[in-house]
Amino acid sequence: MFSGIIQTKGRVSQVHQQWLEMTLTITAPSLMTPSLKIGDSIAVNGICLTVTTRQADAFSVVVMPETVRRTNLKILVVGSLVNLERALQVNAHLDGHIVQGHIDYCGQVMQRQSDAHALRLLISLPSEYRALVVTKGSVAVDGVSLTVVAVTETTFEVDLIPHSQAVTTLSKLQVGTLVNVETDILGKYLARQLALEGSH
Repeated sequence: MFSGIIQTKGRVSQVHQQWLEMTLTITAPSLMTPSLKIGDSIAVNGICLTVTTRQADAFSVVVMPETVRRTNLKILVVGSLVNLERALQVNAHLDGHIVQGHIDYCGQVMQRQSDAHALRLLISLPSEYRALVVTKGSVAVDGVSLTVVAVTETTFEVDLIPHSQAVTTLSKLQVGTLVNVETDILGKYLARQLALEGSH
């Protein structure tokens, strides 16, 4: 489990792809603590992955074909920046919101606009996820916990404060870029409960 509070940005140093299975090596000196070990969970652009190897200033993860198909990891190249977050400890202070690291869909940046010091992003919203994204609710975009500013039939809008622009990769997003979107788990459970009640 994660919180959507990005701890650092990493840089892809190696991409090895065999069919649809991918191995990524990511350099992230500030994340390399003595507690990081093989088998640990780490969110890369919001995707929960497992550390398979570790070096002094880098680590590797293996990405399964289904994850490659459903996320923006397929567009990463050597030099790409990614958002990184270690898994939450049981007794950790929870900022952000509960993020599982299970991506719902790959959205597209439809518009970016400066609003004073904020950066406003408009992101595509498929019809099947419309009920799970609500104004003033939470959403994770490339692993970053954000508040939904507005929702339309086909898009949702988020604003990035200067801190989020500085410590994540989102300030570099351009129109047309693919982003990983995870809707709020609480909304999913509620929608499922309503669907089950309606089936009786």
